Amino acid sequence: MPSTILIVDDEAGGRYTLESILEEQGYRIEMAENGMEALEKAHQLLPDVILLDVMMPDMDGFEVCQRIRKDTLLAEIPIIMLTALDDRKSFLTGLESGADDYITKPYDRHELRARLHGITRLNRYKKLLDERANIEKIHEQLLAAYEATIIGWSNALDLRDKETEGHSQRVADLSGRLAEMMGITGMDMVYMRRGSLLHDIGKLGVPDSILLKPDKLTEEEWAVMHKHPQYAYDMIYPIEYLRPSLDIPYSHHEKWDGTGYPRGLKGQEIPLTARIFAVVDVWDALTSDRPYRPAWDEAKALEYIREESGKHFDPQVAELFIKMMDELKTVSKNETLWSKLN
Repeated sequence: MPSTILIVDDEAGGRYTLESILEEQGYRIEMAENGMEALEKAHQLLPDVILLDVMMPDMDGFEVCQRIRKDTLLAEIPIIMLTALDDRKSFLTGLESGADDYITKPYDRHELRARLHGITRLNRYKKLLDERANIEKIHEQLLAAYEATIIGWSNALDLRDKETEGHSQRVADLSGRLAEMMGITGMDMVYMRRGSLLHDIGKLGVPDSILLKPDKLTEEEWAVMHKHPQYAYDMIYPIEYLRPSLDIPYSHHEKWDGTGYPRGLKGQEIPLTARIFAVVDVWDALTSDRPYRPAWDEAKALEYIREESGKHFDPQVAELFIKMMDELKTVSKNETLWSKLN
């Protein structure tokens, strides 16, 4: 799209002289005969540059320039002042009024074209930067909306099952720590957090009579419960931005020895993020109260993790998880001791 140039001059000869100089330069030329018309057309057109004559009746170019600079809609439009006045005072007055450049008559057509080309190029570059910044801002807002939606879904899942309230956020935080220790970074970490928060979204397809049952489930009920990873896959896969986060919701019930579900994956066939999450998920479940049993203490839960290493859990992940929990326990003890000393 060509740059729009608004020529403002009360003399027809001046306007058409400028038009003749610029007509082959690929600009869209618009004209105004006085200051008021200039302001009106500036609002209508939002030109890329205004060529503004100084000596005009009623409202001279200095006043027009000042009004434009005070108008938030127009303030950023570049202005080149054109005048027969070549004294220093007029030059300074033009700059103080907000002009970006100042050219005296009679014009050197090559100089005028060069200066106008420079300003339109800079203005175009500024617009590109503004557009890029706006796109980045919109992208950030969109990502924030996505994140808020995911957290909302996660909270809704926890609220549905009062016994696991807060579970999704806890396992997301703890699995993120463990993933970082295993070298997961960047967008892979983002995908992992999303998958962690939505790991049980497939349970939306499980009836309350099964999901909220206070007693142990029957074989038939377990068969229904075991379908929730497939439900998660069916729900998430069509959502393109969530598709990279699908490994955990779909595979966190797979086991290292191949006895898990829904696909019976074995060893490193199981995605790494799902192997990491599986340890954390079981840990949080064991150390939380359930209708059918009280929470285990940390020592008993850690012993279970050790026993299931190589069976339920990836041995490397289980070992690193135990190391992480020992380090967190040490840090917690030191913080408690420090608070007592102070």
